[in-house]
Amino acid sequence: MNIPASAGEPPWLDAAEREAWLALARLLVHLEPALDSQLRREAGFGQFEYSVMSVLSEAQERTLRMSELAFLAQGSLSRLSQVVARLEKRGWVMREADPSDGRCTLARLTEAGWEQVVAAAPGHVSEVRRLVFDQLTRAQVGQLTTIGRRIMQGVDLDSGCPAS
Repeated sequence: MNIPASAGEPPWLDAAEREAWLALARLLVHLEPALDSQLRREAGFGQFEYSVMSVLSEAQERTLRMSELAFLAQGSLSRLSQVVARLEKRGWVMREADPSDGRCTLARLTEAGWEQVVAAAPGHVSEVRRLVFDQLTRAQVGQLTTIGRRIMQGVDLDSGCPAS
């Protein structure tokens, strides 16, 4: 569909842009649920839980402020709080007051949580490889990196936390 832009409207996508946009939109809609399904089937928890524990596993002392963890795990603070509560019940994460700022809460990955991440990682990486990297040439992997970084430069990450 090629609709001419009216005065004051941004130009419509051309055919190539529309095709690229629809491909990206389909990817965004379907990739995470596919990864989530594999993790739920093999590890007993979903993609967001894995992301939370994985981010914590890479943090110094496996601990982060909840606000920073929400940013790095790409979820809202309220969603993170619900997930961390579930992970606490399983003994995989614990929350505690931040000794340097009592207004903040820290999340810490427990040893049992670490074991869950370590056990889930091979299957998750295998699924990422199958769904993404096995479909691409080495040159396309580099292009994907460049494209992803370029698009992210235009995305407003107005969360108050640094993108580290």
